[in-house]
Amino acid sequence: MDWYDEIARRNGGYRNNAVFYTEGISAEPIFERRLIEMLPGFDSVLDAGCGHGDFTLRMAEYTNSLIGFDNSVEMINIAQRLLTEEQTPNLQFFWSSTKDKLPFADHQFDLIYDRRGPTSILNHSRILRPGGTVFGIHSGALDKVRKRLEANGFIHIEIEEFHDAVSYFPDEKEFAKFISGIPGNPDYTDPKYSEELENKIKAHVIDGRLGIREYRYIWKARKSNKAD
Repeated sequence: MDWYDEIARRNGGYRNNAVFYTEGISAEPIFERRLIEMLPGFDSVLDAGCGHGDFTLRMAEYTNSLIGFDNSVEMINIAQRLLTEEQTPNLQFFWSSTKDKLPFADHQFDLIYDRRGPTSILNHSRILRPGGTVFGIHSGALDKVRKRLEANGFIHIEIEEFHDAVSYFPDEKEFAKFISGIPGNPDYTDPKYSEELENKIKAHVIDGRLGIREYRYIWKARKSNKAD
């Protein structure tokens, strides 16, 4: 998790400080709106891969009990500081990893949402009550998500793909900042990556403008009522 810890230190959390504008229908606001509409119907909610917690803090307004966890120590440190400032009594943050046994009880949650967090949360279906809901947004590895849903007792699987939105950048500097925030990427604002950055720029010219086409998919499913 060194990359996420470094991003937390560099940007003050899992946020992208680049300037850009988006044309077309983006999945991100659709996911957020649907989640806000869903939350009042659930009493115990988990944010899987909560990052530095600002999104989780906003969602806490709409539900009775919300827990966020992340596997980056630096992200959780920031989240805990934000929580202290906001004093939100129905919210808790934990450091944990889906690579280990999560520190939650069987059937503890009614809803698990995953906003570009670890899709391996689906391998921990024991913490979701029978009949409970999983809801997420991600990019890449669609087949892996589908297989994990099918292998872990989830039914009524819905997957909706979005690939029309394009994010455009005013200049190469903002583009470099943006792609530096993509998981696993180096800091392209560092001059030592200038040649690699130039190749990235050449590959991302869309209709004469510097841009990146967004690909996201939103998925929703329900855990079977059968015993684990």
